[in-house]
Amino acid sequence: MEISTLATYHCLAFVWYFFVAYSITHLKTEERPSEVFLYGGQWKYLTVLNLVLQAVFYGVSFLADVLRLIKKLRCAKCVISSRDLLFSVLAFPVSTFVCISFWTLYTYNRELVYPKSLDGVIPLWLNHAMHTAILPFALLEILALPHRYPTKKKGLILLGFVAFLYISWILWIYSVTGEWVYPLFALFSPPGLAAFFAGSLAIIISFYNFGEFLNRMIWGQSKFS
Repeated sequence: MEISTLATYHCLAFVWYFFVAYSITHLKTEERPSEVFLYGGQWKYLTVLNLVLQAVFYGVSFLADVLRLIKKLRCAKCVISSRDLLFSVLAFPVSTFVCISFWTLYTYNRELVYPKSLDGVIPLWLNHAMHTAILPFALLEILALPHRYPTKKKGLILLGFVAFLYISWILWIYSVTGEWVYPLFALFSPPGLAAFFAGSLAIIISFYNFGEFLNRMIWGQSKFS
């Protein structure tokens, strides 16, 4: 894909994610159900954090494209490295995990992850923007250009560290409020919850590996932008 076309795409994707993140973080307070958005606000939900992550990623991608267009190749090289690290370790596996885990649990019992009371607060289009469109965007990014993946050890350490930070955030919120971020967690005993977190980490690692596999199958080992 031409650099100018990539720049247009990344700019539009950045604007889209910025708009979606803005929309969810600026819901009117009086419209929110009492049990939602209390301690930690929306920032305790992986879905919302992922929207911010995607906006940052596409912003960095757009910057890399602009630097390449204006021939600032030395600066572009550094930004491209950051772009590829963001995509490989976080943007692709997290968006894939959010989409698949959300709709799997929603289909099983929506009250565990997205209570019906939210239907009157979050429009249908916004729900799909947060939980559905993120996966096609991630796959399109892989098709649009190659990304250089870090070594397996480095990638998994970074991904595991971010997962640890989020789990710690969830546990901290529970210690302060006595309420779980997602009602699903209340169903587990402490060992069961630990097993659930470990299983979730294993799943997101599999999505990391899947993204690396797709990148290699489509672009090979040697072609990088």
